[in-house]
Amino acid sequence: MRRVRYEHSGGPEVLFTEDVPVPAPGPGELLVRVGAAGVTLPVVRKVREPRDPIPLGGEIAGEVVSTGDGVSGYAAGDRVTGLCFGHGYAEFALLHVTMASPVPHGASAVDAVALVRSGLVAYGALDAARPEPGEAALITAAAGGVGHLALQLARLRGAARVVGAVSGAGAAGKTDLVRSLGADEVVTYGEETWGEPVDYVLDAVGGELLTPAVRALAPHGRLVAYSSGGGTLQAYDLLVGAKSVTGFQMGLVARGRPEAYEAWRREVWTLFGTGALRPFVHAEFALEDAAKAHAAIETRSNLGKVVLIP
Repeated sequence: MRRVRYEHSGGPEVLFTEDVPVPAPGPGELLVRVGAAGVTLPVVRKVREPRDPIPLGGEIAGEVVSTGDGVSGYAAGDRVTGLCFGHGYAEFALLHVTMASPVPHGASAVDAVALVRSGLVAYGALDAARPEPGEAALITAAAGGVGHLALQLARLRGAARVVGAVSGAGAAGKTDLVRSLGADEVVTYGEETWGEPVDYVLDAVGGELLTPAVRALAPHGRLVAYSSGGGTLQAYDLLVGAKSVTGFQMGLVARGRPEAYEAWRREVWTLFGTGALRPFVHAEFALEDAAKAHAAIETRSNLGKVVLIP
């Protein structure tokens, strides 16, 4: 089978495709013929980190080929999606049964990878913000894989005003997309102010963007940070307006609060089924073009989700 790997840190150019044997599922694992694999900013960033190479994993969707010992509830031919912590950029991947969920009838593999992680992260980050009907929300990376879903979910949870913040790269196209998904206003990161204050911010960027994100909050506002981009804040910026910051990490929820994870998953699929939640896919790349997929994420030129199709 074909899979994508890298041997040393760097940019998209370090990725290459190789031929390797199809893996055998171990205890509790499903062997999945991958129909689609999602490309995410955290994985793109890890390739650049000066560390030993890691498997390129993430959300996958496809058809179960075989199951390992101790697996119940799934059989060959079932359509599944989930988070793969091994090699996910591949024609076949191993998915632990605890991270798997069925793909509903009528949804494609691409739909599934657009929703399985990005939709759940968006839903969980919004939940951490404790939104109240009538509040104002601001979503950074609003045209990205998570952000474009978070924007829609904020509106569905009763936000009276939704602001989308986007980078300057391809701003015109991003503005059009974000507005089409329900944003009342769109701002770019470089603007001196981001308009009238908001009650909560969902931030997927981190780094230098944390300070203007806190500045955009009204008194008693809440910032939910779910980025892998790091960054620091001055305590005074929080104290002066009695503002708060909450970190959100999906892995902790999946492991420590499986009932919440499952409830969110059901709700995301329900909203998708009714048409209330619309995933937008930027592009579908072949495995051999994984470098182009990473470049789209790294340059922030993507609109919505970036997907690999083995």
